Amino acid sequence: MQQNKIVRNKGSFGTAAVYLTSVSSILGAILFLRLGFATGTLGFWGALAIVFLGHMITIPTALSISELATNTRVEGGGEYFIISRSFGLKIGSTIGLTLFLSQTISIAFYTIAFAESFQPLFEWVQGRYGVDLPRQIISVPTLLFLAYVILKKGAGSGMILLYLVNFILFASLLLFFLGKPIEVDSESIEMVTNNFGFFNKGQFFVIFAICFPAFTGMTAGVGLSGDLRNPGKSIPLGTMLGTITGLIVYIFVIWKLTVSASPADLIGDQMIMSRIALFGAVIIPLGLAASTSSSAIGAMMVAPRTLQAIAGDRTFPFRRLNVFLSRGRGETREPRNASVIAFTIAFIFVILGNVNTVAEIISMFFLITYGTLCLSSFLNHFGSPPSYRPRFRSKWFLSLAGFLLSVWVMFMVNPLYTVISYVVIILIYLFVEHYNKDRKGLVNIFKGALFQLNRQLQVYMQKHQSSMDHEEWRPAAICVSSHSFEREKILELMKWISHQHGFGTYFHLIEGYYSKQTYKESKVILKQLIDNTKDRGSTLYIDTMISPSYTSAIAQVIQTPSISGMENNLAIFEYDKRYPEELVRILENVNLVRAGNFDVGILAISEHFICPVGGIHVWIREYDEKNTNFMILLGYIIMSHPDWKKSHIKIFLTSTKGELTDVKNDLEEKVAAGRLPITLSNIEIVIMNEGQSFSDMVEAHSVHAALTIIGFHEDLLKHDSILNFFADFKAMGDILFVNSFAPKEII
Repeated sequence: MQQNKIVRNKGSFGTAAVYLTSVSSILGAILFLRLGFATGTLGFWGALAIVFLGHMITIPTALSISELATNTRVEGGGEYFIISRSFGLKIGSTIGLTLFLSQTISIAFYTIAFAESFQPLFEWVQGRYGVDLPRQIISVPTLLFLAYVILKKGAGSGMILLYLVNFILFASLLLFFLGKPIEVDSESIEMVTNNFGFFNKGQFFVIFAICFPAFTGMTAGVGLSGDLRNPGKSIPLGTMLGTITGLIVYIFVIWKLTVSASPADLIGDQMIMSRIALFGAVIIPLGLAASTSSSAIGAMMVAPRTLQAIAGDRTFPFRRLNVFLSRGRGETREPRNASVIAFTIAFIFVILGNVNTVAEIISMFFLITYGTLCLSSFLNHFGSPPSYRPRFRSKWFLSLAGFLLSVWVMFMVNPLYTVISYVVIILIYLFVEHYNKDRKGLVNIFKGALFQLNRQLQVYMQKHQSSMDHEEWRPAAICVSSHSFEREKILELMKWISHQHGFGTYFHLIEGYYSKQTYKESKVILKQLIDNTKDRGSTLYIDTMISPSYTSAIAQVIQTPSISGMENNLAIFEYDKRYPEELVRILENVNLVRAGNFDVGILAISEHFICPVGGIHVWIREYDEKNTNFMILLGYIIMSHPDWKKSHIKIFLTSTKGELTDVKNDLEEKVAAGRLPITLSNIEIVIMNEGQSFSDMVEAHSVHAALTIIGFHEDLLKHDSILNFFADFKAMGDILFVNSFAPKEII
């Protein structure tokens, strides 16, 4: 109920509020305090490169925000709301919490910078009394005063101050452009002329990190989404106008600084603009005070609303905490409680921080947020969900470029901060995921994109199937069984086959006619099966099949395209050795699957526990010409699963003639050439004694094997004695009987 009250709030602000909040944050502390230093250190073209690189990230982000904001009804929470409704609440809450911290630290950043506007006062006290006053003597009372105004009067009073300080800001910029160059000697004039260059490139990204918070102001107005009359209109228009205004102003300010002062002056005096502007000693500190206070006010209005929206979505594990933080005051639901938390965090950074350190921290978290927004836009473009119908459209390549640039710049600025930032993100996500398991998570981020990618790959593979027919064999196995819950061994076998080198699809059979009741039953069983295999690291794809008979189910499945993109080529059957009568219906359907050129596997399940240490035993007879390589490859593929890491494969060659040396040598060459993990000592020739049956010989050597693989010939299916062949191995453990439709190559 609390959440509904928040999101249904009808705001009173328009596009002007978004624009002024954005532009006052963009044209703030960095413009007055650090742009001169950047220009003096890097030169005209270097400073421009910082501005353009920053806007190569912020403009795609602004376009992405505009696009996402016109695709949905944007409510309270600004960027958090957009991310959470695009990526799901788990990702949204994770990014939202880091965004809240960035916005809160921004309050401290702008308040610390505000204190710098009193530099003439500090210099006067230093010169007159010899006392070096700490900046906190100004920043702390300022923060407390602004916090009192916002808490007492609400966002409306903040907007009144915003109009006033923006007027002072633009007036100070106008007087700056009307000012004259600093009077310099002939040597300095030559240095000013040489400002048009790009030097000290090694410091580029250090200075970029210090300057980047200036460009982050373009999203400041988005945080007012819950207080806007028409967010879908005001956010795109206000954000883009603010971004473009900031870009133009920065270009002209860099030019003015370049032609007005030497590099030494630009580097040595952080208030260099006051020496250039008309009435600069008064108007520039006043403009700095106006811009930083307006930026602080903007951050003060935005940060609590982000936290309020996060709590409104019940992100935190404690209900009372969510209710406390999401609670608002009055009709506009002013986030008083969330404001107290935000101002407290800001107060700590005001006491401890300095401008440059705080700027780097802000840059890291804002870059993560901007990269996420651009990624969200790109994935929506690529995934093309039918529900994605924004009234304003960006370009997918701009969104992708914005995301990649954000990640690249983070590592270029400070690899350590980047790693720490992502560690913080991961820890927050794990925390949110632990307490909100029922919400959309990481899988939903790429769901649409993966759907499109899979669709394109499947079509491509189908069109090029003819050229792939002679490639090396790998299994794409299917299995239909109605004994999923009482016979886990078949699921284990399918899991082993599909682990690394192949793909497996398992269908639980519900025998009956398709109806509402059987459909509901199938969904319950499917969820149960997925839950049962979720924690086993299985890559097996599981589904259900409703069919009136076992044969009709087999016929349906062998005609179903594989979701892997490759044709299904191996049909696995299963039966319990205690119930050999189950073999009848399996053998009735073997020729059905062979008609579709399928290889066949029949798993005879014993009561014995599978102990992989016993190894996989492969039995090769004289007439297993087509089956030989198939059995060896299948054994190797099963062995690739971690369950079998301490196991081995042993091959037995059988004969009644007593001479298999050539066959063994040929097999050893295949094993060596194929780099199969089979030692030559594990290839053994076994001579069948007169009167000894094949099953007796197998039992004598493989009774303790974890899995035995035995081939059978298709001609055997025509004989009445076929049931006896499968039933003969009574004392054995699990046996996989296989028949290869065509010979395989060991490459």
